[in-house]
Amino acid sequence: MKKLHIVLFVFSLAAISCKSKKEITKIQDSTEVSIPFSGKQFENNKDFFRAKQVGESTDLATAKKIAEQNAKAELASNIEAVIKRVTEQYTNQRSVGSNKDFENKFEEMSREIVRQDVKDVNIIGEKLFRQKDGLYSYWIAIESSKETTLTGVYDGISKDAQLKLDFDKYQFEKIFNDEMSKYEAEHSIN
Repeated sequence: MKKLHIVLFVFSLAAISCKSKKEITKIQDSTEVSIPFSGKQFENNKDFFRAKQVGESTDLATAKKIAEQNAKAELASNIEAVIKRVTEQYTNQRSVGSNKDFENKFEEMSREIVRQDVKDVNIIGEKLFRQKDGLYSYWIAIESSKETTLTGVYDGISKDAQLKLDFDKYQFEKIFNDEMSKYEAEHSIN
């Protein structure tokens, strides 16, 4: 009986060690991939909209153009989403002349603001890789500040008499700042 326990114990150890070797082999056969611009300084936060993208092509200029266009499209989408949420909250909290009219005018203006914001981006990182197959991989990280967006909103409102009449800058900025804090929480990788 004692020999049987010893034999079972040895088989258990062998099974455990075989399983461990397989797991180790899997890890050893794998390569960890590092994604460029993965640090905190490249994440969205309450002060900056950020985007990072890659473009690939056999032509360096084309790879760069693809990465820039994709990053700007992502950035524009993020800015537009925040402005839309802020506008909806703002119009729901205030009784402006015609809420629907105000929202429509504001939506048109926000598209222009987004176009301007995307023109005025700061490049915060660039990396270029040449792959074995000859393709270029161009990575880019860009940002646009909250202040740029707010300035665009204020400039747009000052050009429209009806919007200017119904606009409470303090209330709008408060809602905008709240949304930027939510944006940071939603888009933070941590």
